Amino acid sequence: MPLLNSISTPYAEALLQVVDQRQETELVAEQAKELLELWHASPELRAAFASPVIEPDAKKKALITLFEKDITPTFLTLLKVLADRQRISMLDAVLDRFLVLYREQRGIALARVTSASPLSEQQQQALHTKVQAVAGTDKVEFDLHIDPALIGGFVVSVGSQVIDASLAGQVRRLGLALAKAG
Repeated sequence: MPLLNSISTPYAEALLQVVDQRQETELVAEQAKELLELWHASPELRAAFASPVIEPDAKKKALITLFEKDITPTFLTLLKVLADRQRISMLDAVLDRFLVLYREQRGIALARVTSASPLSEQQQQALHTKVQAVAGTDKVEFDLHIDPALIGGFVVSVGSQVIDASLAGQVRRLGLALAKAG
């Protein structure tokens, strides 16, 4: 087990156990996704919490000020514990691991979808139906991203399965076929 997983897993497991007992699991999972989005979107936030110059108490006060109204007390307690133990810079690893454990517990498949342009509601619904068939479950969660480098189409990964329906993928496969023919 990689070091980051061995550090993040106990925190993630503890959070999942406590929120299960308090029947807050779905709510905290949604809050974790929102906080991860904020965490990834703000390098300043990550840098401030990773700074060894800022004392753990100051980090805890900042966490309370920033998130007290938006997350459950249980979730806030986890953030404060991470700050106390000088692990708050690993917040994304802990929350990612929590979400993996949550999905495993609930039998939810995660489909990472990268498209060249935003998908319409109708396209998302059609894709959702196809991904449910591939995943073998009705419980599918989508992680949508835009990558103009795909030129057109999309790439979907569910577990170890990858469906590349992008124009860039077609060009790459055509290039490989031509290279073998020559």
